Amino acid sequence: MIRLAAMLAVMFVAASPVRAQDPPAEPESYRTEDYRAPVPVTLAGARVLTTAEAEAIWRDKSAAFVDVLPRAPKPNLPAGTVWRERPHLNIPGSIWLPDTGYGKLAASTEDYLRRGLVRASGGDATRLLVIYCQENCWMSWNAAKRVLSYGYRNVAWYPEGTDGWERAKLPLADAEPEPREGEQ
Repeated sequence: MIRLAAMLAVMFVAASPVRAQDPPAEPESYRTEDYRAPVPVTLAGARVLTTAEAEAIWRDKSAAFVDVLPRAPKPNLPAGTVWRERPHLNIPGSIWLPDTGYGKLAASTEDYLRRGLVRASGGDATRLLVIYCQENCWMSWNAAKRVLSYGYRNVAWYPEGTDGWERAKLPLADAEPEPREGEQ
């Protein structure tokens, strides 16, 4: 009888569909590789937003939106070659703080993020901050987790990012990154 039960259990597991679409569990620390991959459905300490919720907050102007998508690096081109950076679109009114969602940040990048958050929040640690980039992008998850570690108490993570926003046919706007110290 035990042998039959064991065989049935093995057959059940073997016949079960692979659950590759299940979202990963929320890790303890920051993600440091494979940033374009399925993300968890949770972020401890943060509110996770759907597109409809993000839109309602955006329309109410009740939060600062922070885009953390990295800036495309300038390629190594021959001297005299003209290079035009591809336009970056984000949710209108957002502040763009590129390269701040990596798992490990240089001190200067972390300072850039902190200064950008102060600007976005008006120095108010209770102001709602909506952190996003693109769908299936750990950069926004990492950045929102980091923002929480800085003591901001009203953090929302919008995991669908500009992809979900665009699918909902909501407006996008050309964006320029927040200047770094020493940039003009």
